[in-house]
Amino acid sequence: MKEKFLKLQNGSDIRGVSLTGEPGEPLSLREDEAREIAIGFIAWLSDKIGKKPEDMTLAIGRDPRTSGPRLLDGLMDGFGEYGCRVYDFGYASTPAMFMATVFEDFACDGTVMITASHLPYNRNGFKFFTREGGLNKKDITTILEYASDKESQIEKIGEPPFAGQQVHRLGKLVFEAEKSDIMTPYCEFLKKLIVDGVGEGDRPLEGMKIVVDAGNGGGGFYATRVLKPLGADISASQFLEPDGMFMNHAPNPEDKEAINAISLQTVSSGANLGLIFDTDVDRSAAVDSRGREIARNGIVAMAAALVAEDHPGTTVVTDSITSRQLTEFIEGKLGLKHFRYRRGYRNVINKAVELNENGTDCQLAIETSGHAALKENYFLDDGAYLATKIVIKAAKLFRQGEKIDSVIADLEDPADEKEIRIPIRCEDFAGYGDKVLAGLEEYAKAAEGLSLEEPNYEGVRINFDREGCGAEGWCLLRKSLHDPLLPLNIASDEKGGCEKIKKIIMDFLSRYDQLEL
Repeated sequence: MKEKFLKLQNGSDIRGVSLTGEPGEPLSLREDEAREIAIGFIAWLSDKIGKKPEDMTLAIGRDPRTSGPRLLDGLMDGFGEYGCRVYDFGYASTPAMFMATVFEDFACDGTVMITASHLPYNRNGFKFFTREGGLNKKDITTILEYASDKESQIEKIGEPPFAGQQVHRLGKLVFEAEKSDIMTPYCEFLKKLIVDGVGEGDRPLEGMKIVVDAGNGGGGFYATRVLKPLGADISASQFLEPDGMFMNHAPNPEDKEAINAISLQTVSSGANLGLIFDTDVDRSAAVDSRGREIARNGIVAMAAALVAEDHPGTTVVTDSITSRQLTEFIEGKLGLKHFRYRRGYRNVINKAVELNENGTDCQLAIETSGHAALKENYFLDDGAYLATKIVIKAAKLFRQGEKIDSVIADLEDPADEKEIRIPIRCEDFAGYGDKVLAGLEEYAKAAEGLSLEEPNYEGVRINFDREGCGAEGWCLLRKSLHDPLLPLNIASDEKGGCEKIKKIIMDFLSRYDQLEL
C-alpha cells in the first residue's frame, strides 16, 4: 500500500492516471485513493496547525478535467468522515485556492486543488495549501504515508466519528460541501490591482485589444471577468471555455503549438498583447503585438524588469537552464542580481524565501516554465498575477504610444538552442545518473576548451570556448526531477553551435551503456 501511494508523488504535487483510454496507463488515482489522501492530509494538517479535524475549515477546487468531480467525491468521503467543514468552489485556479486561506471571508486552514497542471486529459492530481503557502516534497511524502496506513491515521487523529455515514458519491451525507465561490473575490483582487496600478479610472484598459488563450483550461476567467470589465476588447480571445479533453492545444505556455496559436491570433486580430495560461493558471506567458513570444528567458526578463522598477538591486532566483544573455540582462541592464538555482518551482521559491530570511533582499522567484512568485504576493506562483503585472505595464505604455516589447528590447537571445532528453535504461536510474554526472564533471575539468560553471547548483553546467574545442556556448546535463531521464540543455552564440556541443557531449556519453543515445 505504501509503495502504491508513494508512486503518486510528483515532487510537491500528487499526480496519477484517473481516466482509462490510453494504452499502458492503468488507473492509479481514483475515488478510493482520493479518500485516503484526504485523511492523510487532515492527519498532516492536524499536526501542523494543532487543530482537530472537526475544527478545521477546508476547501476544494478543480480544473476542467472530467475526472475532477469523482475525485472531489473521494476527498469529501475522507473529509466528511472526520466532520471537517468544507467549501466546494467548483472550477477554480490553483492560486485562488491559496487565496482562500488569506481572504477573510473564508480563512481556510487548508485547501486542495484537483489538477494535473498541463498533463494530458487522463491524468489528475492534487495540490495542497495552508496559510504558509504550497506544501513541500517532504510534506507530500508524509501525507501519502498517512494515506497508506490506517493505523497511523487513527494514531494521529483517532477513529473517524462518521465512518459509514459519509458516502458522498451515493448521496448519503452527514456533511455536504458548502457550494461557494472563490473566483469572484479573486477576480476583484486582480481588477483592483490593475485599476490602482494604471491609475486612469475604473476602465483603465479602454482602447486596448488583448487576446487570452486559455487552451480550454481554467484561465478563461481572466478575459471575461478581469480584462473585459476594465474596458479591454477581448473579442479575439480563444479557447476560453473549460473542456477537460483540451481538444485545441495543450494548455501549456511551453508548448510550441500553443504559443504558435496565440501568436497567430494576436497578430491576425491586431491585438496589443496576448496572454496564455496553463490549465490551473499558476503559469503564464505572453506575446507582443508582432506575435513574438515572451516566454522562457523572455518571461523571466519581463518579470525581472517589472520588479526592478520598485526594487532596484534586488535578487532574482531562477531555475538552472537560463541563458548567459538573461544574466547579462538582469545584471547588466537592470542592475539586479541573478541567482541561478535548480529546476522545480518549489526549489526556486524556497531558495528565494531562504535568501530573504538570511538578509538578502529577493523579490522574485521564477522558472523559465512560467512559474513566477513575487514576494509582494506571498511568494505564490500565480500566472494571473504575473499577467496582471504585464497588463498594468502594457496599459501605461499604450497611453504613451509605446509597446510592451520595449521593456525587454535589450534582451538578446542565444543564436542556437536545443534540449535533448536522454533515457536511462537501468532500474537504479538515479544512481546511474549520479555516476554519469560525476564522470562528466571530471571530463570537463581535464578537456581543453571546457570549463565548469561556478557556482552551480544542479547537474553539470559546462562552458565551451571556440578556441579550445571548436564550439562556443554552454550545456547543462542534469537528472530529471521525477523520471529516468538526463535532460541535456544546450545553447550557443553561433548558428549551428549546438550540434558541435552535442557531438562533444555525446562522444563522452557513449561510454555509458545504460543510456539510450
